[in-house]
Amino acid sequence: MSVTVIGVRFKEAGKIYYFDPGDLPVTTADHVIVETARGIEYGSVVVGIKEVDDSEVVPPLKKVIRIATSDDDERVKENIYREKEAFAICLEKIEQHNLPMKLIDVEYTFDNSKVIFFFTADGRVDFRELVKDLATVFRTRIELRQIGVRDEAKMLGGIGFCGRELCCHTFLGDFAPVSIKMAKEQNLSLNPSKISGICGRLLCCLKYENDVYVENRKCGCKVKNIDALNNVDEDGNIFDLHELED
Repeated sequence: MSVTVIGVRFKEAGKIYYFDPGDLPVTTADHVIVETARGIEYGSVVVGIKEVDDSEVVPPLKKVIRIATSDDDERVKENIYREKEAFAICLEKIEQHNLPMKLIDVEYTFDNSKVIFFFTADGRVDFRELVKDLATVFRTRIELRQIGVRDEAKMLGGIGFCGRELCCHTFLGDFAPVSIKMAKEQNLSLNPSKISGICGRLLCCLKYENDVYVENRKCGCKVKNIDALNNVDEDGNIFDLHELED
């Protein structure tokens, strides 16, 4: 059985979520207002109306509330300004409480029902007093969410040693599992400085060609020894594949 959906993304290079467009003439040029677990949100349509198998949909499939209006667009701009103010205030409060945490980002939900503060820390942080202070200032629900170093890199962005913007920040919706075995399969140097990203974890791009190397080893092909990884374009497509020898 198939269902009609659109794909909505809430962040650049974020995960794509399916929603029911109903009778709305939604296109990929639109922004939409939808209900999520976090509340009412504003998202970009990145996948137009299409039919998918219901097994691909995480129930319940919620309907699009409306196509975003100019007023909605203005509200998003206001929220971005508020987020910058909230970031500065939270930094000040963290310093006052002398908490061992690094503030990474701040997000307002579209309806301003919640403010989410993303941070990193080496261990658990008792931020109960901080939450009370922030709730007093913002007078809305406060959530402090601890994230890992890979999520930090995805949020902040940067330049990889390949000279391109980070894949996770530009087009990767999810982090695929990556292992040191992939580097071995591709005859790459096992020097951590050569196969680790700016987050300190194994490079996400180790995954891109791994299946090709595995398949060619199965058929008896030999892969040339290499010292650098291939490049990918902004859509995640691999180019300049290494030549294979019989």
